[in-house]
Amino acid sequence: MTTPDGGATRAAPAMEEGGAARTAPPRKEAARPARRGPADPVRSLMHHHQELCARAVDALEIAAGLEAHGVTDRTAARFRHRDVFSLAEELYARVPRADPATTPAAAPEPAAAPAARGSRSVRAVLQLLPGAVCVAAVAALASVGAAPPDVRTAVGAAGGVLVVLAVRLGVRSGPLRRRHQGAGPRTAGLWVCWTAGYAVYGDWLLRQLLAGGPDLPYAAPRAAVATAVALAFALAPAAGCAHWFAVRGRRGLAASRGLGELAARVRPLLLATTLLFLGALVALLLGADTVFGGDGTMAVIAAAALGVLLFLARLLAVHGFPEAAATGLASAAALEALALSLVLIARLPGLPTLGLPVEALTAAAGPAAVPAVACTAAALGLLVHGLRALTGACAHWPAPSGPAEAHRP
Repeated sequence: MTTPDGGATRAAPAMEEGGAARTAPPRKEAARPARRGPADPVRSLMHHHQELCARAVDALEIAAGLEAHGVTDRTAARFRHRDVFSLAEELYARVPRADPATTPAAAPEPAAAPAARGSRSVRAVLQLLPGAVCVAAVAALASVGAAPPDVRTAVGAAGGVLVVLAVRLGVRSGPLRRRHQGAGPRTAGLWVCWTAGYAVYGDWLLRQLLAGGPDLPYAAPRAAVATAVALAFALAPAAGCAHWFAVRGRRGLAASRGLGELAARVRPLLLATTLLFLGALVALLLGADTVFGGDGTMAVIAAAALGVLLFLARLLAVHGFPEAAATGLASAAALEALALSLVLIARLPGLPTLGLPVEALTAAAGPAAVPAVACTAAALGLLVHGLRALTGACAHWPAPSGPAEAHRP
């Protein structure tokens, strides 16, 4: 048999022996069933997180890194594991550790820092420094009470700047120091200064606006001294509560076998930490009212709400969620600024009704009701967000890269 172009077919040799073998036997590869999925589903995850697994000191660090990148217990089920922790244990066992000789030189560990900076006594002094500076500023203002207004203004401004510097120094070390390298919003400091400044001078300013003032430049601002001193001293219990939360959060991470179990451990811990700080802050406010004189119960409530708001915002920022912290502070500042703006806008012809809500609230509970409502609403929002954000493994493990909220919804 030949092909149309005159060539012999390949089947001719097979037909020469009486047609015993007319068809070729099927190949063995054709009988092999098609593969529906990878035999080793974890291999792709190993390659994707190679550096994380190679440099991890234990499986918990891998679990925190996976959770920070969005891997949940449901995702782990697709890799044939019951939870993220089980998946992290397999990755830790399979990926070889990186050679310390080939790893780049890392930043010195906190334990290698100078003993003076790392000691608890020095950190305690730094955390008590804002309160001491604030008391000194109040004493300096009292000593120049008979001086010209320009001198008193200069002394007050200098004392305020020193308090801000002391607070900044206190939060840059110890439990309130941010562990993540992300810069976070640059406006967060502005919202802190606004809310703290309103707590000290906001009630006086709102009274003046409602009365048709202030008569600038002759008006002498009246500061809420007790509130300022109590908030300045509140940095020390805030650091203690933040340390307590961090230590027990890491213990909960080590003892948990899944993200659901970790969340069940962290939620009551966060609530207990917040209540513990609130109790310490109320004690400071009542003590400051006894020494310096206060403006009533509503002023204490407003200051306590602001203190809890600042504490929750710093706690979220410390554990990798600076964006959420800045949003909570900005919302409180916006509500306070809106109240002042409505009073001013109500002076325009035809718009007096815009100031009625603020006037009614002030008449019913005093000017301190405005920051009390604003800070309480913002603090509750941050607490609800913290009950979700701080229950992840990434919030309780030091992250070498950016904020944890960059990887979490």
